Amino acid sequence: MTLAIDKAIAKVPFLAKSKNIKRTPLSGGITNLNFRIDADGKSYVLRLAGEDTDQLGIRRDVEYAANRAAGQLGIAPEVVYFIEPEGYIVTRFVNGKRIMPEDIVKPNYLARVAKKLRLFHRCAPELQGEFNVFRRVEMLAKLSKSNNCKFPFDWDWIMQKTQEIEKALMKDPYVPTPCHDDLLNLNWLDEEVPGDIGELRLLDWEYAGMGDIFFDLANFSHHHRLNEEQVQYFLREYFGEVTPKNYARLRLMWPMSELHEAMWGTTQTGISKLEEDFQGYADLWFGRVRQHLTDYRWEQWLKDVARKSKN
Repeated sequence: MTLAIDKAIAKVPFLAKSKNIKRTPLSGGITNLNFRIDADGKSYVLRLAGEDTDQLGIRRDVEYAANRAAGQLGIAPEVVYFIEPEGYIVTRFVNGKRIMPEDIVKPNYLARVAKKLRLFHRCAPELQGEFNVFRRVEMLAKLSKSNNCKFPFDWDWIMQKTQEIEKALMKDPYVPTPCHDDLLNLNWLDEEVPGDIGELRLLDWEYAGMGDIFFDLANFSHHHRLNEEQVQYFLREYFGEVTPKNYARLRLMWPMSELHEAMWGTTQTGISKLEEDFQGYADLWFGRVRQHLTDYRWEQWLKDVARKSKN
């Protein structure tokens, strides 16, 4: 570990020249390692990409481009260096506090989250990578099968339901848009600025790509277990109104996002060398997928997403 971080530091010119460097491991990640680097009165975060993450479809050049764009837009900590060919990223260290799950679902935070996501969706440049959840689930399933991973007993039924979703959504196809695609709670920080109100900062751009904005909206919603009132408020803050079509698109993307989490866990049981309960993680998310695939409003959502509208 020490060797890896030292080699990375040696590749960053302004860090390699420093005579006074302090390295502090940062907690929170599973597949990647993050360090706070203090040098010459400034602080940075150096992110070491995890082993075999390319098997999960992660492209570090796309992560760098997304993080760089988000930093320029005031959404993410600014990128100050990219280490190639390893794909390690150095960003400004943000003096921020974690936003607790019970707080980020309150109206003030939901409005701030919606505005940050809309800003990236509308203003970020095109990314040279795709994030299509249907194709990603297929890719992860193929990789999992090649590693003899455990699949749920009702996998065929789950696949049937996902085909229903994609068929309905394709009646009014989405416009590929720059998306983050991994909006769990630990990826949000509230920056603390002396004497002023800080900004929300969004971390970890390794799954970013050109995708469906409703995947981002659903991904945030399910990670934070938004209730009906919160979903309505979130959509209103993003779009200015809540239409049956937009509501249905979010609700159908919700189980797809959960399925992606479940398949991530399933795949990790076959490729990861870490001592984590990835099977338990997968089983948890498969359970949540089933709840949403059997919602009594399912047929109505399939109809509503096909409505022709400006949204």
